[in-house]
Amino acid sequence: MKKIILILAFFSLGSCTHTRNENPQNSSIANDSKTTNFKKIPVNYPTVKKGDVVEDYHGTAVQDPYRWLENDNSEATKDWVKAQNKVTFNYLKKIPYRDAIKNRLEKIWNYERFGAPFKEGGKYYFFKNDGLQNQSVLYVQEKLDDEPTLVLDPNKFSEDGTSSLGSISFNKDGNLLAYQVSEGGSDWRTIFIKNLETGKTLREQLKWVKFSGISWFKNGFFYSRYPEPEDGKALSAKNEFHQVFYHKIG
Repeated sequence: MKKIILILAFFSLGSCTHTRNENPQNSSIANDSKTTNFKKIPVNYPTVKKGDVVEDYHGTAVQDPYRWLENDNSEATKDWVKAQNKVTFNYLKKIPYRDAIKNRLEKIWNYERFGAPFKEGGKYYFFKNDGLQNQSVLYVQEKLDDEPTLVLDPNKFSEDGTSSLGSISFNKDGNLLAYQVSEGGSDWRTIFIKNLETGKTLREQLKWVKFSGISWFKNGFFYSRYPEPEDGKALSAKNEFHQVFYHKIG
């Protein structure tokens, strides 16, 4: 009899717990969270024109009314992007808890972060982020107890912060650093070369690099690139005829 009573009590407890979890009135999120109780934000999407492009694929007609958007440099496409951005940011700025999320994320992210150190040319290199930097900064130390010296700060590659650091590669002696830079999130890279003894970046720049490493050999390095695309087709041209080059410094 005692076993039966215990079993019944166990199932009664489980039932109560299950009911309490299903009741939104008992949820602190439902009662207190501003993320679930804000008014609906109206969105008026801009009208997008439709073209009359129709492709014939093996006897099947396929409409492609938005083909015109593939021309990313046309004024029509730029106007479309501006209109879409206006709708997006008008919506985002009206979200009542957006600032609270931003402040919370800044608080969580605001701490110093260090990458794993590595040794090149007898010196110690590492990446460091002070907490709220968009990109980590490359530093060097002659000895482990020396003060670090700035080598590369990707946050200063462009005024608007849209340039980012890609891969880096040191030559055998550790006195030259080749690094890739991307503009606006594009897959295209430009390779720059910095003389680490003088601290100056060399004039030579290697453009139209994509999906490439940098492999030093003697007084230069191997890398791969594509032929320069036609004007206005840098973001829409096919990735064809990938080529391997050797660049000799100077």
